[in-house]
Amino acid sequence: MKKIFIDGRSGTTGLRIFERLESRSDIEMLILSEENRKDPNCRKEALNGCDIAFLCLPDAAAIEAVSLIENPDVVVIDTSTAHRTEQGWAYGFPELSSEFAEAVKSSKRIAVPGCHASGFISLVYPLVKNKLIGADARLTCHSITGYSGGGKQMIAQYESDGRETLLDAPRQYGITQQHKHLKEMQRISGLEIPPVFCPIVADFYSGMEVTVPLFKEDIADGKTVEDIRSLYKEMYNGPVVNYAENISEGGFLSSNALQGKDSMQIMVEGNDDRILLIARYDNLGKGASGAAIECLNMVLGTGQTLGMEL
Repeated sequence: MKKIFIDGRSGTTGLRIFERLESRSDIEMLILSEENRKDPNCRKEALNGCDIAFLCLPDAAAIEAVSLIENPDVVVIDTSTAHRTEQGWAYGFPELSSEFAEAVKSSKRIAVPGCHASGFISLVYPLVKNKLIGADARLTCHSITGYSGGGKQMIAQYESDGRETLLDAPRQYGITQQHKHLKEMQRISGLEIPPVFCPIVADFYSGMEVTVPLFKEDIADGKTVEDIRSLYKEMYNGPVVNYAENISEGGFLSSNALQGKDSMQIMVEGNDDRILLIARYDNLGKGASGAAIECLNMVLGTGQTLGMEL
């Protein structure tokens, strides 16, 4: 039976991972007491005494945690931003290709994708790889997320009785174009330059909808929007990521439609001249803890979707 340790279990992602794993009979959870969970020596002992360590920490703390691991057999699944583009780390989105899937299965170091980045990369990576758009494409990404993506502090802001009225309307952020997901959005998708990225947080708990608009002229010569649809249909056919058609709600697409789920829907909307590539999922599911559990399952060889809500 494999031993699992979650470093950062009290955070939003760590807590959700723990809740998913605590009832599983195929693993043993290593749990530090409240007084020991921040003790460096206790953490080091747990990190080296487990088979698989989840890091649910800020970037600097995640880097520190990795430095504490001396046991070469420990598999690390890091949910922070710290290692997503680092050499030697597998990028935990197995649906992108058999190579990505094999890397997750065999690596000792796995980086869970960022929530916004998951949608963007799922849409753009296949197009660049298959030369439907050029690596030099200048793209824009629009992303709407629930407030749980901001962690405990933002959740408390939105759910407090005396909250600011500014929270009643959607709020755009990352306006300096320095969002921490941009690096992986560019690197993993194979783009030469990062996209113009416009994330928006709104007054709902969880859910995410990522849109990448294209003009017909952005598509490679001789290719059409139907080639994009065909590629997505071939790539994304389950069990976690699926291409979907005709699922709008009377001409609308709700960002929280997959709240509580670990699945992702990929869509192509618009028309032949102005195209919308859309990924819809839960920022706490395929955008965070669900993706982490999927990676764990692949490491353990228990079946990709064990304990996931699809």
